[in-house]
Amino acid sequence: MKPPTVLVTGASGYVGGRLVPALLQKGATVRCLARTPAKLQAAVWADKVSIIEGSVEGDLSAAMDGVDTAVYLVHAIGEGDDWQTREVQQATNFARYANEAGVRRIVYLGGLGDDAEDLSHHLLSRQAVGVALASTGVSVVELRAGVIIGSGSASFEMLRYLVDLLPIMVTPKWVSTKCQPVAIADAVSILVAAILSTDDLNGVFEVGGADVVTYAEMMETYASCAGLKKRILLPVPVLSPRLSSHWIGLVTPVPVPLAKELVQSLVNEVVVKGRSAATSFGITPLNLRTSITRALEATANGNVPTTFFDTDLVYFHTNELDPSWAGGTVFTDKRTATSHATAENLFREVTSIGGVKGWYGGQFLWNIRGLIDQLIGGPGLRRGRRAELRIGDALDFWRIEGLEASTTLRLRAEMRLPGSAWLTWNISQKDGETSIDQIAEFRPKGLLGRLYWFSVLPFHHFIFPTMLEKIVAAAEATS
Repeated sequence: MKPPTVLVTGASGYVGGRLVPALLQKGATVRCLARTPAKLQAAVWADKVSIIEGSVEGDLSAAMDGVDTAVYLVHAIGEGDDWQTREVQQATNFARYANEAGVRRIVYLGGLGDDAEDLSHHLLSRQAVGVALASTGVSVVELRAGVIIGSGSASFEMLRYLVDLLPIMVTPKWVSTKCQPVAIADAVSILVAAILSTDDLNGVFEVGGADVVTYAEMMETYASCAGLKKRILLPVPVLSPRLSSHWIGLVTPVPVPLAKELVQSLVNEVVVKGRSAATSFGITPLNLRTSITRALEATANGNVPTTFFDTDLVYFHTNELDPSWAGGTVFTDKRTATSHATAENLFREVTSIGGVKGWYGGQFLWNIRGLIDQLIGGPGLRRGRRAELRIGDALDFWRIEGLEASTTLRLRAEMRLPGSAWLTWNISQKDGETSIDQIAEFRPKGLLGRLYWFSVLPFHHFIFPTMLEKIVAAAEATS
C-alpha cells in the first residue's frame, strides 16, 4: 500500500517540529509548507521531506497537489489588531485549495473550551478557524487541546519560571480554574493517529491528559516534581489579565502580548467534556506528574528539539519603519580586524556568542539592556540559545536571519526598539590572513529612533570594539 502524502504547515513551530519526525517514523511521505524554507534546512529530518516555499494565505496549488491529508498548525495570534479576521481568512484559503486538490482530510490542532462559555478571543478564534477549515466540504478532524506540557512549550516554560523563581505568589482568581494538561508526546501521538487513520473521521475531538487539576494544583505538582519547597499561593481578585500578563512577561520568557492572550484564556475551563481524542484513537495519556517529570528531564539534558520561540513571533517585530519619503536612514557601526586564526575558528567563536557564554564585551551593560527590555515587554536575555545554531533560531533578544558556515552570522534584533537593528559578522580568508567585519546596523523609526541611536552610541564605542577583540583573541588561542 502506498504511504500517504501528508502536507504539514507550521513545521518550524513547537508542535510541527515534533510531528514531522513522528510521521516519518510511521512511513508517511511528508511535505512541509514553509514561508522561510531555510528555517527547516538544519532539522535532522530536512533531507527526508520535501519543502515548498509558501504561506497559507497564498497560492497553494503546488503544495496541495497529490496530498492525502493536510495538517493545519498555523496561528496568527497577535499579528496586528485584526489577527482574528486574518486567521479565518488564512484558514478559508487553505480549505479552498485543499478542496480543489481533492485532499481527503484536514487535521487541525485547535483550542479546548466549551462552546457555550464566554470564551476568550484566543479560544474563540481557535474555534472559528475550525469552522473556516470545514467551510469548503473537506473532511476536518479538529483536535482541541488545552495546556500542553513539554520541554520548550509556552505553557510549561511559563509554569517553570513562575514556580522556580517565586516561593510566594500573589495570584489572580484564575488559579482555581480547572484544566486538563496533556503531554506533548501524547498530543503528537494523537495527531499522528488522526492523520494516518484510514477510518472515515470528521468533527471535533477533545485532547486532554489523565488528570483534571486547577492551575494552582498544577503549580504545586511542578514544585514537587522539581524538588522545590511547597509554594505559597495568595489569590487576590484585583489582578486583571493585563496586570497578570505584565507580571508573567517580567519573570518568564513569555512575551507580554502573548502572555495577555494566554492569561485571558485561563479564566475558561479547558477540560474534556465531549468526544475524547485519547479514547477514540486508543491513546493512554500520561498523568500530570509524569508529564512534568519528563519535561524537566529533557530540559536538564538539553534534549529540547523544539521550543515555542522557534515560531517567528510577531510581538518582537517593528510594525513599520519610516515612510518611503523619509530617506531610509541607516546608522552603521562597522569594525574590522585581521587575525592569523582560521576562518573556521573565528566562525566557531562568533557562533558561540550569547546564552550562558554571554557577549564577550560589557556583559554588565548587556544584562542591563536585557532587563530594561523585559520591563517594557521584550524578550530580554531569557531565551538563551540552541547549542547548534540554525536560521530562524532565537538567540537571547536576537533572531538568526543569516548563517553560512565559516563566513557569516547575521542577527535581527527582537528587543523593543524604535526601529530595526541587525548585527552581522562576515569572515573572509585570503593569502593566509583572515579578516572579520563586525557590522551593527540600525534603521530608526522617526525622531525617537534617531534619539535612541545617539543615546546608546557612547556604549557602542566600548562594547563593540571589546567584543571584536575578544572574539579574535579567543579564536587565536584555539588555533
